[in-house]
Amino acid sequence: MFNLFSENTKIAFGSIKSQLLRTILTVCIIGLGVWALVGILAAVAVLESNITGNFAVMGANTFSISRYDSSDKVGRQNNSDTRVNAIISYPQAKEFQDKYNFPGAATSLSFTAASNAEVKFNGTKTDPEITIVGTDHNYLPNSGLETTSGRNFNSFDISNNSFVCIVGADIEKGILKDVNPIGQVLSIRGAKFKVIGVLKGRGSTFGNRQDLNIYVPIQVARSLFTAPNIDYAVKVSILNRDMLDGGVDEAIITMRRVRKLNPLEKENFGIERSDELLESLRSQTYTLNVAAWVIGIITVFGSSIALMNIMLVSVTERTREIGVRKSLGAKKSTIAMQFFTETLIVSIFGGILGTVLGLLTGFAVSMAFGSDFPMPWMALTAAFGTIAVVTLFSGSYPAVKAAALDPVEALRYE
Repeated sequence: MFNLFSENTKIAFGSIKSQLLRTILTVCIIGLGVWALVGILAAVAVLESNITGNFAVMGANTFSISRYDSSDKVGRQNNSDTRVNAIISYPQAKEFQDKYNFPGAATSLSFTAASNAEVKFNGTKTDPEITIVGTDHNYLPNSGLETTSGRNFNSFDISNNSFVCIVGADIEKGILKDVNPIGQVLSIRGAKFKVIGVLKGRGSTFGNRQDLNIYVPIQVARSLFTAPNIDYAVKVSILNRDMLDGGVDEAIITMRRVRKLNPLEKENFGIERSDELLESLRSQTYTLNVAAWVIGIITVFGSSIALMNIMLVSVTERTREIGVRKSLGAKKSTIAMQFFTETLIVSIFGGILGTVLGLLTGFAVSMAFGSDFPMPWMALTAAFGTIAVVTLFSGSYPAVKAAALDPVEALRYE
């Protein structure tokens, strides 16, 4: 059996060599189909890991209060009559923080002070792409942010309006790369800030490069970066996850009082729970996975038809060769295995090409998002399964047709 397979492999490689251009085109067609399947699945795996990972670190016991919730955002795009909610001003955010006394709750306030700030260090300037965020000492733990060196803000920093800051990972790799960042002084809008902490890298999500953020005490940010209609964000962490529902209900009641809503008025603010948001994101990435499979299968099906057509052409061209082999005693199974082996070899080459290109596509997507590249085992499994399906689908009929040829008629073929 092994000798027969070895002989068929040699014959297959001889046939491939004699029709090298056609074989290369066939391999490219199969590779394109596998690339579409593996590449899309790998890209979706990176996207899922990046998005869900960023939200998962926040934990399942947090929620945020903002101007709108997700459904309102969709409604505003499709319905011009939707009410426009007022911003959450600093007095309102602060009042909520003071009045919300749910057991085990930690409330943080924050706002984006500047989106395109320039930061200086010892005469070196950054590109104007730094985001300055005003926060308090509860913001980092509530947002799932961790320091790799230094420390978080404390209540003294916030209450005394200390000119200190915490920088993102890319700031350390940029203007602070040749020094110990802790204790260095950065210049922002002419004000001097002492670096007290460096955050763990988070990568980017939909172009939001969190590692380029610099965090400063909220009152200091308010004094340096003044702008009309600043919208503040409120994040709440509940110590006991089992009490999250009660914490959300209490937050709604408290915020309604802050916004001075009567009992008949609908909430003019939104609450997003991290557990519900994470579940929603997982549902959306599941939909992307299904779409990836559908697109990939359609592409692979087209590749299989192309390979079958080429193998049928090969059978027709080698009809006389088949007749000679049969007249010399070759069995039908031997002839069938010859063409099936050739199909398998071409499929393997195409599968390898497509898998490599697919993994490179996934790696490129991870580089674009600035995140790690998770090995897409599902994509690799799909690649091997694709090779098997393409071989069986495309090789069976040509092999059976070749084996069924009448040797006398085949010898007459010109």
